[in-house]
Amino acid sequence: MDACSLGDLIDVVGEPSVRLHTAPAGLTAPVTEALLYDAHAPLPRAPGALLLAVGVRAKAAGPLVRAAAQAGMTGVVVRGADGPVADAEEAGVALLSVEEDAAWHRVHLLLASAIGARPVTTGGGDARGELFALADAVAAAVGGATAIEDPGQRILAYSTVPGQPTDEDRRQGILGLRVPGSPQNTEQYRIVFAAEGPVRLPALAGALPRIAVAVRAGGETLGSLWVVDDGGLAPDAEQALTQGASTAALLLLRARAAQELARHQDGDLLRRLLDGTADPDAAVHRLGPEPVRVAAFAVDSTVSAPDGEQTALRLLDLVRLQCEAHYGRHACVLVDGIVYALLPAPGERGERHRHLAEDIVRRAGAALRVPVRAGLGDVVPSIAGAPASRADADLVLRVLGPGLPVACVTEVRPRITLLRLAEVMRGKPELTVGAGRDLLDHDARHGTAHTRTLLAWFEAGGDMAGAAERLGVHPNTCRYRLRQIQRRLGIDLDDPDERLVLWLQLRVLGCG
Repeated sequence: MDACSLGDLIDVVGEPSVRLHTAPAGLTAPVTEALLYDAHAPLPRAPGALLLAVGVRAKAAGPLVRAAAQAGMTGVVVRGADGPVADAEEAGVALLSVEEDAAWHRVHLLLASAIGARPVTTGGGDARGELFALADAVAAAVGGATAIEDPGQRILAYSTVPGQPTDEDRRQGILGLRVPGSPQNTEQYRIVFAAEGPVRLPALAGALPRIAVAVRAGGETLGSLWVVDDGGLAPDAEQALTQGASTAALLLLRARAAQELARHQDGDLLRRLLDGTADPDAAVHRLGPEPVRVAAFAVDSTVSAPDGEQTALRLLDLVRLQCEAHYGRHACVLVDGIVYALLPAPGERGERHRHLAEDIVRRAGAALRVPVRAGLGDVVPSIAGAPASRADADLVLRVLGPGLPVACVTEVRPRITLLRLAEVMRGKPELTVGAGRDLLDHDARHGTAHTRTLLAWFEAGGDMAGAAERLGVHPNTCRYRLRQIQRRLGIDLDDPDERLVLWLQLRVLGCG
């Protein structure tokens, strides 16, 4: 595949996502990767790279632009429109910008996807290992056991420096990889995220004091660093913690960018798998070979959402979040307003998937303020059968309604069979000619309720009392109406074949 050029990148991404201010080397300059700037590490030599100026104000990016030129990079991306255009033209590198409130990890994902490269971490190493190494480094510098958390109070990494005091809160947090919740804890997090720098916090019941700092990139909060304070911290503990937070911001940005790019790639692969354009053997290596089931989620088609596209994207996020909570890294994709998820199904009988779908439908309905439906396709032996499971899930969605918002294909097979039969009969008008249409025409001309009476009788399994109850009339009235139908329209309700054809015609014509 030919290398991506700056012009190719602009064509793919385009404004307003990314704006090109100057390109002294021309639009044919190669673009090889997108790098996140780390103020605490030497700038690597990276010919063709685009450097994302994390933590650098656009107006003050002149020195970074010149350093990028010396490192052989193609361009620099700043946040905000007031970047150093003159410096870029003098240095011979391109200058691009994104919106002031753009999240750097999303910019990284966008550019890396367009370039066709995976996120690159300067110096190598996996993000999780780097976070644990940083926790140890901070613990050694500050003098206390350290934990790195995300904004949801999940513990991403923790130090293992021997001999440092700890307490039960830390032990429980590490065991569950989540900070134990309490109103006092909630208040401490509020204080930390509101502060500009490190905050010393008093001991909670049965625990040691803490010193903590929010981890930020620009105006975005990425997480926090927490250190157990037993009274023996280093004199420059706050300064060391601030430096640790700066490095943690870069690592968390990289980890998030890598995660979102992996999601994007998995979703694109799932899209191609479902429409039959992906090689199943190749997809197995990324999505797994085990038995799977496709689940389809959609906003109720009878409801008009205020912003349909935005609502569908939010539904995608909600489905992905819940699936990842249950199964870890997960493939989800939005296609024509429907969110598809590929659910692993080794030994699956359906209960777990149905409960998950019901939970998602409940949560999504509350969050989006519109009804959501979920259809579960059949379990297939491997991902090669995913298109067939997707077709099942699509059919399930079509037969769902307010009384049945979630179902598996095996639960609604009769409804689906009728739906498919109706499609066949609609395509052949001669199959709808006869008693069913005559019955509807008679009701329309004479104001009778023959169709409704007959359907009630069918639904009651031929039981006169049951039909009368459905109609809210006396059984004798129901019996009289059925005699009138047979006499006036020449219908023989004692003939099982005629009954079946009549019932199918009425269903196809939209009755019942």
